[in-house]
Amino acid sequence: MAVTLEQPARARLITPEGRERGLPVVLRYSAADPLAIQMTFPSHAALDGVEVTWIFARQLLEDGMSAPAGSGDVHVWPCGRARTVLEFHSHQGVALVQFDKIALRRFLSRSYAVVPAGGEEESMDLDTGLSRLLGGV
Repeated sequence: MAVTLEQPARARLITPEGRERGLPVVLRYSAADPLAIQMTFPSHAALDGVEVTWIFARQLLEDGMSAPAGSGDVHVWPCGRARTVLEFHSHQGVALVQFDKIALRRFLSRSYAVVPAGGEEESMDLDTGLSRLLGGV
């Protein structure tokens, strides 16, 4: 059975007016999908009132903590020494979410204890991956 980590974190949603609004977020990492992390945002933070989960590369989060990273729907960059910003793009608009760097670093460290950097391919279940790719799971 694959190990799954779950870590609650406190984030700050940056409003279009530049104000910050506290936001509980759940960070997840699973050895069954070792290249990806998940961030789940509560329904009250979404425009349509539905809980939202973003899935993106663990390496993107790692890279974005020290220098701007990302293209497409998710961008990550450091904000001073103590914070990291994640920018999410969807058809509904753009959301800016700021985290304390220490919380993200703790989460990444825990994920690397489960699957070390560079060991992702070794821990992937080929049959499960093919089944997902072909629409069977």
